[in-house]
Amino acid sequence: MTTITPQPGIMDIALYQGGASHIEGVSNVVKLSSNENPFGPSDAAREAFRKTVYDLHRYPSTDHRALREAIGEVHGVDPGRVICGVGSDEIIAFLCQAYSGPGDEVIHTEHGFAMYRISALANGATPVEVPERERVTDVDAILAACTDRTKLVFIANPNNPTGTMIGDGELARLAANLPGHVLLVLDGAYAEYVEGYDGGAALVDGRDNVVMTRTFSKMYGLGGLRVGWGYGPRHVIDVLNRIRGPFNLSQPALVTAEAAVRDRAWTQKCRSENTRMRAWLAEALAEHGVVSDTSTANFILARFASADQAEACDEHLKSEGLIVRRVGGYNLPHCLRITVGDEAGCRRVAHAVGQFMGTRREGP
Repeated sequence: MTTITPQPGIMDIALYQGGASHIEGVSNVVKLSSNENPFGPSDAAREAFRKTVYDLHRYPSTDHRALREAIGEVHGVDPGRVICGVGSDEIIAFLCQAYSGPGDEVIHTEHGFAMYRISALANGATPVEVPERERVTDVDAILAACTDRTKLVFIANPNNPTGTMIGDGELARLAANLPGHVLLVLDGAYAEYVEGYDGGAALVDGRDNVVMTRTFSKMYGLGGLRVGWGYGPRHVIDVLNRIRGPFNLSQPALVTAEAAVRDRAWTQKCRSENTRMRAWLAEALAEHGVVSDTSTANFILARFASADQAEACDEHLKSEGLIVRRVGGYNLPHCLRITVGDEAGCRRVAHAVGQFMGTRREGP
C-alpha cells in the first residue's frame, strides 16, 4: 500500500480557474473575462517578438539585465533591485517560498487575488483572510490581524476583482505600523491604469519591509508570454534570486517585454482608451440599474441584487456571445467582473445587460 503524500496544505488548494475563452456552439465571441488589453501589444513589441525566431536555439540570459535596465529607466527604479519572473504570480510564489512555511501566517483581504492564498498553502503556511470595508482594503483590520506568526501581508492596489484602491497615505500608514518581522507586498498588476501612480515604488525606496510586484500581462498585452517583475529592498531581492530558476524566462519573453515597456506612447494610448470606455461602461450599466464601485483598473465589478440574478445575467450574456467572469470564489457571488474592452465590445455588453435587466423588470 502506498504512503506517498504531498506536503501539508497542498490538497487544500482548489485548482485555479482562468477566464473562459469560448462558448460551445456560439461564434463571434467577445472575451471580457480575463482583464486582457483589447488592443494587444504594441507594434514594437510584436516586431521584437517576430525577430526572436532566429535565436530560438540560444539559452536566454540568466540575469535578465537588459529587461531590468529598461524597467529601471521607464519606472525610475534601481535595476539592481528588480527581479523578473513568469508573471507576477511567480514573484508571489517566491515570496511565500522564501518567507513563509508551516506555522506561519499570510494575510490577504477577503476579496484579494486568489494566488495569495494558493501560494501560502503551497508552502505549508496558513492563509488569513481579513475583511474589507465595502470592498476596499481596510488597513486597521489588517493591522489587527497581525500576530507573532504573521510573515507576509498581500495587498493588490488597485484590487482585483473589486477595482478599488487605497491612497499612498494609507499604504504608508500600514507599512509603518506592521510588526518588524512582517513583509508588506503591494501587487500592482493594474498600477499602469492609474495615471501618476507608481505602484508603491517610492514606499519601497523609503523602507526595508515593502516589496512591489508588477506584470506585463495587462497594460502591455503580453499575457501569453508570462512576464512579471518585482522591486524591493536589496536584502529581499537577494533572497528571491537564490530560489529563482536560472532560465525562468525565455528569450522571446525577455526581448518582447523590453520593447513593450519602452513604448511609452502605446501605454499612454491604452490607458486613455481604458479610462474613457471604463467611465462610459460604468455609466451605461448604472442606467440599467447595475451599480459598481469607482474602478481604477481595466474592469468593472458589476453588482446585482442577488447571486441568482448575477448568474442569470451571465447566462444571458453567454447566449449573446459575451464572456464575463463570475466571482463567487472571491466572496462576491452577486457580482460579475467585466473587462473594459474596445468600444464595440463595451457597447455590446452594455446592450445585452440592458436587455436582461429590462426583461427582469417587465416580469412574466
